[in-house]
Amino acid sequence: MPQLGETVAEGTVTRWLKKVGDLVADQEPLLEISTDKVDTEVPSPAAGTLLEIVVGEDSTVSVGAVLAVIGSAGAATGGGGTPAAAEADDAPSAPGSPPSPAPAPEQPAARTSGPAVADRVEGAPRHVHSPRVRRLAREHGIALDAVAGTGPHGRVTPVDVERAAAAAPGMAAAPAPGPAAAPARPATPSVPLGAGDRREPMSRLRSVVAERMMTSLHTSAQLTSVVEVDVTRVVELRREVAADLRDRLGVRLTLTAFFAKAAVEALRAHPVLNSSIEPDGATVVTRAGVHLGVAVDTDKGLMVPVVRDAQDLNVLGLSRRIEDVAARTRGGTIGPDELAGGTFTLTNTGSRGALWDTPILVPGQVGILGTGAVVERPVVVRRPDGERVIAIRSMAHLALTYDHRLVDGADAARFLTTIKERLEAGRFETEIA
Repeated sequence: MPQLGETVAEGTVTRWLKKVGDLVADQEPLLEISTDKVDTEVPSPAAGTLLEIVVGEDSTVSVGAVLAVIGSAGAATGGGGTPAAAEADDAPSAPGSPPSPAPAPEQPAARTSGPAVADRVEGAPRHVHSPRVRRLAREHGIALDAVAGTGPHGRVTPVDVERAAAAAPGMAAAPAPGPAAAPARPATPSVPLGAGDRREPMSRLRSVVAERMMTSLHTSAQLTSVVEVDVTRVVELRREVAADLRDRLGVRLTLTAFFAKAAVEALRAHPVLNSSIEPDGATVVTRAGVHLGVAVDTDKGLMVPVVRDAQDLNVLGLSRRIEDVAARTRGGTIGPDELAGGTFTLTNTGSRGALWDTPILVPGQVGILGTGAVVERPVVVRRPDGERVIAIRSMAHLALTYDHRLVDGADAARFLTTIKERLEAGRFETEIA
């Protein structure tokens, strides 16, 4: 099990992409792993034949545990490709005790005897819960032994924990005082299938997004405020310098970078939007640095890489960093630590022509800014002499969703006004020099 991030201690094998006997190339995707931070593909560390799968799907092991054996086709393994040791990993530890260490690579005998492993787990509960499930259970004070699992082989899923938290507060092992739990969500009835219809499970990433969006909506008081902004000066400035920056520095200057810079400056002026509410619901943490999450549309679904210390970057630096993390996210090479730790998020809802929407907060944050499509249209403007005229201007909507538990409507309005004034002034020349 590779170290997938500084704070990641274990992971759950969600899918093997190869089967025993398959040839694998060096760095070819071998399996998919889920942690409490991210879901990711793990490449093969060497070329050869997959001789043995040690940890089966839906099993959780610690960093450093042996997942599989790769070698020459003639090499012998005792397990015959059966993930026997994965069954041993399902044997639960005593409550509160650390998981048993995985067998070291130089001791293959520990995983080659199928009957011995079966003896060790006979009569024991079969499930070890994934890191994400355990984290959610801790946050909600849920006793997992009392939750009925709907996952493969009866495993408890994150959605099961959310439903248990909403439907049965009495199941909590040690509930902390706080607001009453949300009412139970009614079960969605199964839809009859017609001709040509098909039913299939969500992808792993889609399930994670679904879980986090539902968690966000059920644990925060979300409200959205919208302002309209005249970005004509920004559009004209970008048009003047974009070609030169591309040819001279290789930088693709985007409008998103200007929105990001204005948002970062507004966060420094209004730090309440750069804060978070602790799980106890009574403690606020105000962040010293702005770690800007940027929503990225990928083939697999929405992901949010983080540009750390965005307050130290000018427009040019933000454009470079945003393009870099977006490219690596779409290419599947972004690291788990780069997908966590954001303090505020920017989402370009206008990239496909949407004028505005009501974005959902990233769990743990109290603000997310959606930037709508920039469109030219007639607008009433006031000339320097005070006369009002109709002119064609580049206009955009900015939609701020915020957590009303901490942020008041007046706070949101002040934040949006700061961004609006900065963008309409359009004085970013020193930011792109």
